Amino acid sequence: MTIKLHCFGESGNAYKAALALELSGLDWEPVYVDFFGGQARSPEYRELNVMGEAPVMEDGDLRLTQSGVIQQYITDKSGKFGGAPQDKYEVLRWVLWDNHKLSSQAGVTRFLMNFLPEEKRPQEVIGFLQGRLKAAYQTLDTHLEGRDWIVGDGMTNADLSCCGYLFYPEPFGFDRKDWTNIDRWLSNIENTPGWKHPYDLMPGNPSDRA
Repeated sequence: MTIKLHCFGESGNAYKAALALELSGLDWEPVYVDFFGGQARSPEYRELNVMGEAPVMEDGDLRLTQSGVIQQYITDKSGKFGGAPQDKYEVLRWVLWDNHKLSSQAGVTRFLMNFLPEEKRPQEVIGFLQGRLKAAYQTLDTHLEGRDWIVGDGMTNADLSCCGYLFYPEPFGFDRKDWTNIDRWLSNIENTPGWKHPYDLMPGNPSDRA
């Protein structure tokens, strides 16, 4: 049975789940969520996910939300991206760190800088968030010194989570050339067979609304 992932291309959180599915080899298909058209706030979508968020994964009668949960399900089903048994909690540590320190703030900053009308962009908030993001980039870059992957010797959910927003072209205060170790690590992910850019992997692109 084909797994369905309700998602849209602009969402870094949806990208984490979509990329995990794509690289896992599981049979899946994207289902477009018109987030910017208000679909996630509709009563119909709230029945799908009371949180009003994407992604949502459906595998038969099973429905899951939150990218980290979906990633773990993919690991349990495919046997991939969990790392070595002794690394289980280290992988989880980095997934939770990303959700709190990196992706959450990168997603908000990118939204404020690119998807709000220019006159409504709160510059003080953006500056504050960029400062916090710089600290997160430094943490990740320092950790990646001498490492190809965040945990262990292969790709895990730690990598798939932390990279979620870092491939997007819209400006939000991140330039991979400024972070040598992050840049090398992102190249490792890009060079993984089957890797796709978020706008190639999921439907939905800012150009659709241009």
